[in-house]
Amino acid sequence: MVHVLSIWFLVVAFTGAGLVNAIGTSGTRSDFARWGYPRWWGIVTGGLEISSAVLIALPVSRFVGVALGAVIIAAAVFTVLRHRDHAHLAPLSVFVTLIAVAAIARPARRC
Repeated sequence: MVHVLSIWFLVVAFTGAGLVNAIGTSGTRSDFARWGYPRWWGIVTGGLEISSAVLIALPVSRFVGVALGAVIIAAAVFTVLRHRDHAHLAPLSVFVTLIAVAAIARPARRC
């Protein structure tokens, strides 16, 4: 049950983050600019996050989706640590936890 919940929370979280980054709210755009990324970087990041959500939602591609999501979140953690923007670490820690649970927890066996 924990495995299934972590999977679907990841799908929702990556979809939401992807939409926010792809749409590019003023706060998101200013964050990316402050971190030194080009204007279009939010669209790329959002597209990758949404792709990760789709891949995670489909059982056949779940492993690839979780791996892509882990790379995205690792890059985000690296960025906020490098720029000492610690306010972003709390939401990123939720992603890290969900990815770890999804990767470690075993799906329930059916009898």
